[in-house]
Formats: sequence, structure tokens, C-alpha cells
Amino acid sequence: MSDQAPMVKTSDSSGGLRSGQYLTTPCEENYTFGRTLGKGSFATVKIATCKADKSKWAVKIIDKHALNDEDKSALQIECDTMMKVDHNNIVRLKEVYDNKSKFHMILEICAGGELFDRIVEVEHYTENEARHAFSQMTEAVGHCHKLNIVHRDLKPENLLYEGPAPNMNLKLADFGLAQIVTPMKHLHTACGTPGYVAPEILKGKEYGAEVDMWSLGVILYILICGFPPFYEEHTPELFKIIKRGEYDFPEPYWDDVSEAAKDLIRKLLVVDPKKRYTAAQVFEHPWMASENKTKEGNPLVHFTGNMKKYNAKRKFKGAIEGVMMANMMKRIMNNARTLDAEKAAAAQEMAGGVATEATTEGGAEGGTVPANEVIAPAEPVAEPAAAATAA
Repeated sequence: MSDQAPMVKTSDSSGGLRSGQYLTTPCEENYTFGRTLGKGSFATVKIATCKADKSKWAVKIIDKHALNDEDKSALQIECDTMMKVDHNNIVRLKEVYDNKSKFHMILEICAGGELFDRIVEVEHYTENEARHAFSQMTEAVGHCHKLNIVHRDLKPENLLYEGPAPNMNLKLADFGLAQIVTPMKHLHTACGTPGYVAPEILKGKEYGAEVDMWSLGVILYILICGFPPFYEEHTPELFKIIKRGEYDFPEPYWDDVSEAAKDLIRKLLVVDPKKRYTAAQVFEHPWMASENKTKEGNPLVHFTGNMKKYNAKRKFKGAIEGVMMANMMKRIMNNARTLDAEKAAAAQEMAGGVATEATTEGGAEGGTVPANEVIAPAEPVAEPAAAATAA
């Protein structure tokens, strides 16, 4: 990646790398590669054993010749973002090796499986179990937001347990769509996953860290009842109800759920991002502070059946939805570009031919977004899990 930051052969005292620094020595000098966990069009994920201490990791091996400039830029953003974070509930990027033809990412293995796969096996599932998982998710997201990092793709597939044993940490993975946001730099790129994406993204508006909090609200809703708050077979109709924020707590599935849990969901699934709860506010909410041993400790009797059905359908539709989302997002951004062009033309006419410049994500002017930022990267490389996949 010669057009990116200079490659520096250095690491910190913990054995990991500081932001913007990559190793240039061959990865094979320090790791022995084992079986393949997943393989895609330009990346392979394998088990990697550290020669120094025999610890097990996942190595994501990326063929640089198969990447275009946009893919390389997105990959560097992913690596640099993961190097900034340091939290027990976020998958660790230990090292990055950048050589002439290959790019190696040494990542923590999460062998405990996805969040939703794990909780359907819980025999006595209550609000307390949901709270415990949700607390770890919010800790991870809150840490990112303190660093001005927006994840932008919170969904079950990106929430993994570090191991199969009980009480293992839940970890946030896959920073392929993550971006830095500041008061002077908001985001415009339409990206995300159907059902979890925030209204402001679908409306083509600029946005910030609030989009992650909306996604957390969707996940919390599912964690409690076993099905999503927004559901339509056809994606355009799904987007319409998300933009309007239309959901409810249907009987009998929510009859045994505490009012405090419902209230927190209402605070997160707010269409106006300015009124939406932050991660800090979530932890101040009464539902998060309590460990009620009465109603909140009672089994959520409808959850397991609902969750098993939803989880199976989610996995079946995953690949199809990914293609649909990309196409839908492109149309959203094309509409946004048209509107921005009309606004710019009007402003130019009113100002006597002098138009102002607006800085957007990716450095575009006039409030537009480069075409390569509609979905970036076009073929994201998956993070390792118990059975990792790669794009």
C-alpha cells in the first residue's frame, strides 16, 4: 500500500501496534499458519500460531493486487481505527504486516460464536441475561464514541463471544465501515444492514455517532422478545417504516417485559438523532442500574421460540439482503446527490455565482459523496469467528 501511511517496523510494549504503524517483515517469520477458517475473492482467514509464545490468533491474508485504490483506502481506515481502540469488549487487532503483495492482519479469535446463536441455547433466559449482553455491547460502542469512532454496522454477526465457556466477554468485531466523526466532520455515506440502519441514513442526511445508538436499540428489542421492531418482506417498505420510526410492543410477547426495558428502547429508537440516548445516558437509565429479581428475573417465555425462528430466517436471507442493501443505498445516495446539486445551484445563483464548499466524509465538496463511498469496501473481509468467512 505504497500510497498510504509510511510503514514502520515497530510495536508497543503489549506486542500490538500503534495507530498508523505496520510491520514490514514477513508475517511468516513470527507466525505459523494453520487451517483455513474462511476464503473469499481477495482474502483468506487462517489460524495463526505465534512462534514466540504459541498463542492462537486469526490471520486475515489479503491479496493487495486484487484491491483497487478505494478498497486499499477502506482497508487502511479499518486497520487504523482498530489500532485506536483498546477494550475488553472489542476484538483486538494485534499486528498488521504490510508486504509487497500481501497484507496480514493478526486478530483475536472469537470462538464462542455469535450473540444470537448463543442466547437461544440459554435455558433460563430473562431480562437480566439480556441486560448483561446489552451492557457489554454498549460499553464497546461507548468506548468507540469517546474516540470519535462510529462503527456504522452494528448487527448480530458482528457481536461475538471470545470463547464457548460461560461468562466469556462479548466482543464487537468488523470495523470495515467504521469512520471518524468530529463536530466539524459529519458522515454522509449510506451504509449499514437492513433492519438495523438508522432513519437519518435512509433519508440521505448527514449523521454522526447517533446511528450506532439506534442500532443498539434494535438489538435490545430483539434481545428481549426474539424478533425485530421493524419488519417487512420488501426492503423499500422496511425502509419506510424505519424512517417513520413505526414499531410497537405487541401482545402477548411483551406482556411479561418490564416497563423500564420498554422505556429504554423508546429512548433509543427515536427518529430525531438529537433526542436519542447516548451510551453514557444508557448506563444512567433505571433498567441498566437494576438487577430486579422479580419480574426482570422471570423467564421471557416467548423469547426462545421467536428467536430461533428469526435467527434461522436472518441467516438464510443474509446474503440476499446484502446485495439488496447495496443497491438500495446507491439509489438513496443518487437521490441525495441530485438534491445537493439543486441546492448548490440555487445557492450559487443567489450568491451571484459564488458557492460555498461543504466538507463531507471523504473530502467531497458541495455535500456530495464520491461513488466509491456508497458501500465501502464493496467486498468487505469478514472478521474471524468460530468459523470465519472472508470476502
